[in-house]
Amino acid sequence: MGEFDQLIPRRGTDSIKWHVKSNELPMWIADMDFKTAPAILKAMREKVDFGVFGYEEPQADYYKAVAHWYETEHHARPETNWMLYCTGVVPAISAVVQRISNVGDNVVVQAPVYDIFYHSIENNGRHVLSSDLVYDQQAHTYAIDFKDLETKLADPVSTLMILCNPHNPIGKVWSRDELIQISSLCQKHHVILLSDEIHGDLMFGEPAYTPLFSLPDALIQHTITTVSPSKSFNVAALHAATVIVPNENLRESVSRGINNDELGEPNLLAIPATIAAYTQSSDWLQALKAKLVENRQFVAQFIETRIPEVQLVSENATYLLWFDVSQVTDDAEKLTVFIREQTGLFLSAGTVYRGNGCYFLRMNIACPTNMVEDGLNRLKQGIEAFKK
Repeated sequence: MGEFDQLIPRRGTDSIKWHVKSNELPMWIADMDFKTAPAILKAMREKVDFGVFGYEEPQADYYKAVAHWYETEHHARPETNWMLYCTGVVPAISAVVQRISNVGDNVVVQAPVYDIFYHSIENNGRHVLSSDLVYDQQAHTYAIDFKDLETKLADPVSTLMILCNPHNPIGKVWSRDELIQISSLCQKHHVILLSDEIHGDLMFGEPAYTPLFSLPDALIQHTITTVSPSKSFNVAALHAATVIVPNENLRESVSRGINNDELGEPNLLAIPATIAAYTQSSDWLQALKAKLVENRQFVAQFIETRIPEVQLVSENATYLLWFDVSQVTDDAEKLTVFIREQTGLFLSAGTVYRGNGCYFLRMNIACPTNMVEDGLNRLKQGIEAFKK
């Protein structure tokens, strides 16, 4: 049995995902049911065995590890002096919203998008302004309406845009050309562009993931890129992220925001685990991606042959699959509640991501294939019962 086929019991372990009833199968929140890479575990054990855990801050080896990873994996080496440490991508986003925009400003997003963006914007007294992604019902793909996006960016009170690359929940990587176009529009209308790239390592085939900071120098002076090993290596509880800001003045503002909120101090495992991930765990990630490709193919075949009224929309990124259930309902929230009550399968309702999310469900397939099969059988059972 391979390392990605092992069922690891997680009930009773303080897991948010697995805080469910005994008959329930959680396939909603974005963490994986796989042990992290051996090099990360080894680095953590060595740190714990050291036994002294005073205050820490990242040194050059941390930032060099981040730069090494992006150079070797994505052919784009960020300068280490562009980098800031933060306790997570979401805390960094909230800090940026507070520091870079003002109360009452618009923050532009592209719905349907990760629901925490809305929380970071609205909880801080800013307004969400969405340039909704355009859904092609026949091709089951999304695209950017650049004319609408420019209109939203040109609004005088639009000061910040939050981009998701790869985009969660639709599972799409934005091409380099698309990123250039987005960044150019933000620059034209004096809007700071913040890119959440937490899923950047988890893409399969073309187009490749392009880190925002790898665009031409003239197009990145108004940009902020957030990255983390948390999704790639299943270390969300590590609370470690890096914020990459090429422009010195903007970087100073972001640093003030992070430090004002006391978000710049790592926990005892964050530094060694991140370094081990980024310098010793590439082979593990490739093996993980092979398993995720296998699971994606299994899902695609199952959906096509056994639940034909559901369409798989995800393109080539993330382990979160986006299902079009518009032939079944226009109320994804009602459907997910019903499926959970009837079968125990716990999915995310697309409604929380806004846009056209009310027609979609999101499923996490980062688990052993037999668990994926169990989930799909429950999904089939739930949809059949719902239609009756």
